[in-house]
Amino acid sequence: MSLMFDSLAYAKRLKAAGVPEAQAEIQAETIVEWMEDRLATRLELEQVRTDLQRDLKELDTKAEVRFKELDTKAEVRLKELDAQTEVRLKGLDAKAEARLKELETKVEVRFKEVEVRFKELDVRIESVRSELKRDIKDLEAKVEVRFKELETKVEVRFKEVEVRFKELDVRIESVRSELKRDIKELEQRMVIKLGSLMFVAVGAMAALVKLL
Repeated sequence: MSLMFDSLAYAKRLKAAGVPEAQAEIQAETIVEWMEDRLATRLELEQVRTDLQRDLKELDTKAEVRFKELDTKAEVRLKELDAQTEVRLKGLDAKAEARLKELETKVEVRFKEVEVRFKELDVRIESVRSELKRDIKDLEAKVEVRFKELETKVEVRFKEVEVRFKELDVRIESVRSELKRDIKELEQRMVIKLGSLMFVAVGAMAALVKLL
């Protein structure tokens, strides 16, 4: 009723403002239709909102139930996994323990083999050491003999050199004596030549004096 009243009042106001009657009625009807459409749209939106709220509540309820079911299933599954894991871990522990025992046995056997090997090496090293000592003694004996031979050869060589030096001394002394004799002979010859030259020079000087 208020909507009809408003439309009539609106039409009257348009007529009073000079709008033709037909145009005023059309505008009033148009506004009424627009308002009715708006009202219907709002009612529909409210209904949709109500439906959505109801749907959301239903979804929340279903989701809660589903989550509870999932929690229950997850809890059961976790318990199963825990039990399986525990069994698996026990099995792994047993296998690991058996494996460790096997390894300990193998390591112990290996250490015994290594110990035997070291003993064999000690025996070989001692044998090699004895051989080296013997070889060193033989080498020292050979070196001693060689040094003695070298000392003998050096001594003989030194004696030969000493004899050679003595021979050289004799030869040097002989050469020295020969040189002294030759120098004396040369001095005598020089004296004779100088005397001859002096005689010739005196004769020449006398001849020059006579000529002057």
